[in-house]
Amino acid sequence: MGTDPMVDHQNGSTKASASGSAYKIDLVNFSKRLKGFYGHWREHRSDLWASSDVVAIATPPPSEDLRYLKSSAMNIWLLGYEFPETIMVFMNKQIHFLCSQKKAKLLETLKKSAKEAVGADSVIHVKAKNDDGAGLMEEILSAVRGQSKSDSSVIGYIAKEAPEGKLLETWSEKLSGSGFQLSDVTNGFSELFAVKDESELTCVKKAAYLTSSVMKNFVVPRLEKIIDEENKVSHSSLMDDTEKVILDPLKVKVKLKAENVDICYPPIFQSGGEFDLRPSASSNDDNLYYDSTSVILCAIGARYNNYCSNVARTFLIDADPTQSKAYEVLLRAHDAAIAAIKHGNKVSAAYQAATAVVEKEAPELLQHLTKTAGTGIGLEFRESGLSLNLKNERVAKAGMVFNISLGFQNVQAQTNNPKTQKFSLLLADTVVVVSGKSPEVLTQGCSKAVKDVAYSFNEDGEEEERPKAKPVSNGEPFLSKATLRSDHQEMSKEELRRQHQAELARQKNEETARRLAGGGSATGNGRGPAKASSDLIAYKNANEIPYSRELGIQVDQKNEAILLPIYGSMVPFHVATVKSVTSHQDNRTCTIRIIFNVPGTPFTPHDANSLKYQGAIYLKEITFRSRDPRHSSEVVQQIKTLRRQVTSRESERAERATLVTQEKLQLATNRMRTMRLPDLWIRPAFGGRGRKLTGTLEAHVNGFRYSTSRPEERVDIMYGNIKHAFFQPAEREMITLLHFHLHNHIMVGNKKTKDVQFYVEVMDVVQTLGGGRRSALDPDEIEEEQRERDRKNRINTDFQNFVTKVHDHWSQSQFKGLDLEFDQPLRELGFHGVPHKSSAFIVPTSTCLVELIETPFLVITLSEIEIVNLERVGLMQKNFDMAIVFKDFKRDVLRIDSIPSSSLDGIKEWLDTTDLKYYESRLNLNWRPILKTITDDPEKFIEDGGWEFLNLEASDSDSENSGESDQGYEPSDAEPESESEDEDSASESLVESDEDEEDDSEDSEEEKGKTWEELEREASNADREKGDESDSEEERRKRKAKSFGKSRAPESRGASFNKRPKLR
Repeated sequence: MGTDPMVDHQNGSTKASASGSAYKIDLVNFSKRLKGFYGHWREHRSDLWASSDVVAIATPPPSEDLRYLKSSAMNIWLLGYEFPETIMVFMNKQIHFLCSQKKAKLLETLKKSAKEAVGADSVIHVKAKNDDGAGLMEEILSAVRGQSKSDSSVIGYIAKEAPEGKLLETWSEKLSGSGFQLSDVTNGFSELFAVKDESELTCVKKAAYLTSSVMKNFVVPRLEKIIDEENKVSHSSLMDDTEKVILDPLKVKVKLKAENVDICYPPIFQSGGEFDLRPSASSNDDNLYYDSTSVILCAIGARYNNYCSNVARTFLIDADPTQSKAYEVLLRAHDAAIAAIKHGNKVSAAYQAATAVVEKEAPELLQHLTKTAGTGIGLEFRESGLSLNLKNERVAKAGMVFNISLGFQNVQAQTNNPKTQKFSLLLADTVVVVSGKSPEVLTQGCSKAVKDVAYSFNEDGEEEERPKAKPVSNGEPFLSKATLRSDHQEMSKEELRRQHQAELARQKNEETARRLAGGGSATGNGRGPAKASSDLIAYKNANEIPYSRELGIQVDQKNEAILLPIYGSMVPFHVATVKSVTSHQDNRTCTIRIIFNVPGTPFTPHDANSLKYQGAIYLKEITFRSRDPRHSSEVVQQIKTLRRQVTSRESERAERATLVTQEKLQLATNRMRTMRLPDLWIRPAFGGRGRKLTGTLEAHVNGFRYSTSRPEERVDIMYGNIKHAFFQPAEREMITLLHFHLHNHIMVGNKKTKDVQFYVEVMDVVQTLGGGRRSALDPDEIEEEQRERDRKNRINTDFQNFVTKVHDHWSQSQFKGLDLEFDQPLRELGFHGVPHKSSAFIVPTSTCLVELIETPFLVITLSEIEIVNLERVGLMQKNFDMAIVFKDFKRDVLRIDSIPSSSLDGIKEWLDTTDLKYYESRLNLNWRPILKTITDDPEKFIEDGGWEFLNLEASDSDSENSGESDQGYEPSDAEPESESEDEDSASESLVESDEDEEDDSEDSEEEKGKTWEELEREASNADREKGDESDSEEERRKRKAKSFGKSRAPESRGASFNKRPKLR
């Protein structure tokens, strides 16, 4: 979010504390910029400010739409905050403000500074809550007449900003009827904002650093992983994931505070032949397309303190010669455009330089070149007046910032694939003009070089490189530990553990038998009944349908309906029946396509109401054409916005309907008020688009309460609902936290959750942009490190004191049955692994196994675990996986993948000391059918030895007699293609066909009589031949094309999709 705590990132809300004291205007900055504004206005009154005697700025009310307004930009530039529904009138000797009481208190502090800076008196007109402000407006206009002694004054205003809301509409009417001449002063504001001062440039640089870091450290690795593992991920899913990373900079190790960060626009991902190079483009729901000769476009923009930045990159997969040449030409043209933006040059020089390169090297591509080379960028994403086209004669000055964006649209490729026949290319960087030097590219940290964006699936190259791989037999931690484990003491320790595990196995089988006999854990399919919802009624009768003279698409916000002209009549549809709406523009016409939710079609949510009208005929799709593309876009956006609002509301309502009613919080007496922790952040964060605020956690009689200065941001956690409480002080992490894992879900904002966390950052998360490191002996460096240590120790102590006081409160008799206490992670027993989608440090506690830093959180109650199976354990493996089977067989087996083999002994020791039975297996097991087999026939499971089918040692000794009894529990014999499968997949490991099972049984017959050493040796050789495909993803290398012209031969793909070569 931006610097403005009064507003959200789009034109936000004015929610503040009751006193308004939470906000403070920087008077030094205000004085400097007010003086700059008046100086610019007086100097360029005739050419840029339309000879205006008065400048009036009216800021509209908050909006949910992402938009950039010059009135909002002026608010932020001058005052540091956006002031919605506020009118500012600048005159030679007076400045008038018309606003609410709360804003007026804040503006009162400006009077002295304004008088000293420009000699103007500040007059504040306070509007009552239900007043339209007409009388106060007359006072302002009278002051204007008094300044000029006549009605000949010229009032400058921002013409493109239409009045919104009652206040601004009244002001517009007053201006129109005042008799004053009105002139547009947009150009004056454009010129005023064009050159940034040092503080503004710092904000732009931080925004650009975040943008390039997200592209380099998240987007590129994510795309490579998707392509490498051949996953199906939609553009919209990539957009959502990238937006979350931008809003949480620590995910890419950028130390900027999340509350100061926002997106400039939803991230854009495009592939599969459909490309739109405009920043207003959207990411559709199609899957990422990465076949041969495919092109992937990605554009992202981040804001820091409301200042924008932008970067766009194109990624090529097995590029053909046309694509190779086009990208090389675009790269040189883009560099030429950047080099031409120098202090003193006309801004048109950038586009001239780009077209000169294209004309010289590939004139056939000139018709596909974008019409501009970008625009100015700052508080607005596109600064009007700084468009980099051939007609713009304005001069570039030091301190100006540009988004240099250049691309080729719809170029024909040399392929018959309809998804790659036409391709587009796009490159964009954020650039600042520097006096006497070449322009500084702020987003150069994300490379656009050919070798870094062009990928090749070249099987021959892989085969050539594999022999060069370093042998794994040397330095493998698991192997070396096994080899060195020879002294008597270690053997006796291992023997004791083995005996204890055997006893645990007996106890566990007896416990499981009792539970299954009682029918306590039958699995189900996990699907509930069809979703029932109330009937969708937009209008109770035809008389309620609004009358319209024109037959056109209408959006009825009040009744949540859209009215469509069909055969001369306006037909209403509830917006919830709309599945999707899109618009497509051709030459002179624009097509609007609306697809409805129809029962029986794929991917349509099942609704019980559809059963009522089984014989009805449904409208599945309808298309309209229009010659007005602007109106079409507005209609589509209105429908999408209304649909999103209704869907969000219904989803939240459904979530709340499933909540368990909590007891009411009993507020503490004054004596208990000391049990509080201020300035905490909360996860999950509250919803909404406003600036995030810290809050205070207080311990009351029967629960905790967390609240911020906003009255609606409040969470109550009852002591009786707490299942586990954790206190994790900062040691190697950057946060100190309290975490509560709950019995029943609660709502945090509009999110339903069982995990609530409160934390403080123990270090200043500010990224140094200079790039240089000071000497370790630098006194300033030493002092800064000492300050950080002191701050960390102070925060840890504050948290410890709070925990101690709460513990004392929990020791009272009424809480004895709740068994409440704060647990602390045991770092020395921790290990690295992948519980969700990224690697994390997982730490045991006395009652749980947790990971509380990365989201989503991991909290596993040890008492709920049935058994633990350590999978892919064996020689030549650098890592292994952990499968946790719960006592409730309805729960999915939880997997923690890619655990280093060096942690194996420590994990086995910890599992044994906590009385958890563990097994080891060579391969990953498919647990869903295993659990189904157990619950379908529990008696046979017990007769066959219970969980002992997982015991490798027992199965080895009885291999000749176990062919039939263990058939239901055999793992797949095929080696996995990667060390962990997609966690959202229905199958959690490899599944083999019937033919493979027959072949395997024949192989096992042939191999009878071989010793274990022989079988182990053969398995090791097979692993080497397969290139050790089970290595961790960190070991796998993505190979990028060093040059173009190495496209893969068609026959190399093979007939089977599963045999597609991997991107390395």
